Amino acid sequence: MTFHARLIEDTAAARAAFLRTPIIQGVLQRGEVSRASYIAFLTEAYHHVRHTVPLLTACREALPAHHAWLVDPLNEYIEEEAGHDEWILDDIAACGADAEAVRHGAPGAATELMVAYAYDTIARGNPLGFFGMVHVLEGSSVALALNAADAIQKPLGLPDSAFSYLRSHGTLDLEHTAHFALLMDAITDPADQQSIVHAARMFYRLYAAVFAELPLPQPLKEAA
Repeated sequence: MTFHARLIEDTAAARAAFLRTPIIQGVLQRGEVSRASYIAFLTEAYHHVRHTVPLLTACREALPAHHAWLVDPLNEYIEEEAGHDEWILDDIAACGADAEAVRHGAPGAATELMVAYAYDTIARGNPLGFFGMVHVLEGSSVALALNAADAIQKPLGLPDSAFSYLRSHGTLDLEHTAHFALLMDAITDPADQQSIVHAARMFYRLYAAVFAELPLPQPLKEAA
């Protein structure tokens, strides 16, 4: 079994628990949506996505010499991820909310903890553990983003311009996951592999907590 396949297998229970988060089930299974919940999701997304490039940079700088081969792939990730936080602010504005207030605001507690854990993994643990976060966020995006965008947009009557992050990211991450699989399969050290598996399990829990803090949709009240 390749390492990427084992990573998926060894984190399957954590992924299933993440997908059972009530707001995710409500959106995808029952079509329970609201503008307030979607804006809250975008707000928290902004506050972790704006750290993507700094985290990738920190991971690159912390690599031990024998992992110098990862510098070029990380540089590619950095180039591709730059500016995605601005997409989210544009979406927030298209929803009629105050994007600048979000830019200058603070994340929720769960988002703050998830970002802090990512920095701590790089600085205090094994920097390759950061790939556990990449696995969780990109894998979740592929699995959920496009379906969620469709489920949210129609009942709320929001414009296409309110979904640039979900739709573009879902498509882009589909391309990323194929590249990510090849990258993971090139990591052969058991200690590095275990660091990535451990971090991925933790990030599923931390990302689930972000969703658990979002306000549950109240579609009937909004419709009224």
